[in-house]
Amino acid sequence: MEELIELRELVVSGNLEAALSLIDELEEMSKEDKINKIYSYCIVLLVHLIKQQAEKRTTHSWDVSIRNATDAITRINKRRKSGGYYLNETEIEEILLEAFDRALDNAALEAFGGIYDGSILRSMIDQELLVKEALNYILN
Repeated sequence: MEELIELRELVVSGNLEAALSLIDELEEMSKEDKINKIYSYCIVLLVHLIKQQAEKRTTHSWDVSIRNATDAITRINKRRKSGGYYLNETEIEEILLEAFDRALDNAALEAFGGIYDGSILRSMIDQELLVKEALNYILN
């Protein structure tokens, strides 16, 4: 809110260069917030995909969580007024890769009743395939 007051003051005073600089900063803050939210939902999505692949089964709950995470990622990434998306396919894939280790640790707590740690669980899955599958859910 302080930034908007500052922006108004800059525009009223005619300091358009500083106003434009502040607008750029606000846009970057907004995009960073979107990225952080998408990252969190990518963890949720990957956790359930990891469990599905490792346990070679699924549950209705996992399927719903996958749909909910995918829907949230798509909704957050969509630009409302100008159309298009905040992040392109490559950027989403980068976030999925960044989120993978956190998701693996979380999945290790749940898969097989939590009896395997992340390194053992990692040996049971194909990370590249999972990331492609997650990306496919998000983009389709």
